[in-house]
Amino acid sequence: MGQSHRSQKVADRIKVVVAELLEGKIKDPRLGFVTITDARVTGDLQNASIFYTVLGDDAQREATAAGLESAKGVIRAALGKDLGMRLTPSVAFFLDGLPENAQALDSLLETVHQRDAAVKALRESASYAGESDPYKVTRPKDPQE
Repeated sequence: MGQSHRSQKVADRIKVVVAELLEGKIKDPRLGFVTITDARVTGDLQNASIFYTVLGDDAQREATAAGLESAKGVIRAALGKDLGMRLTPSVAFFLDGLPENAQALDSLLETVHQRDAAVKALRESASYAGESDPYKVTRPKDPQE
């Protein structure tokens, strides 16, 4: 079932607030090139899942995950202050699989282009198995018969 309008608005606001916090207020050196890609909130507004991507290798991803985990309390406190809701949602961070999925799609598209080129090369050197027009054509009868 889809999200309600209110939970979608809260998720959008959480995404903006967390991105601003990571950009300005939180000064953890482990949080280098992190981008908040999405935020989702449960229907009862109790839990927020925040998705992020990191530019770098696996070591930088692990360091960023540790940095986000250690800043979770500061982020939740800032969300509580900004959202002004009765209950502040608990926060969980998840590494977004978007870059890996995009890379997999790019490699699949490259494979498709290579196979298309191979088929095109075969088509150019191909010849008909029978006549060039395989359909029966009724020929007019010769009047001298």
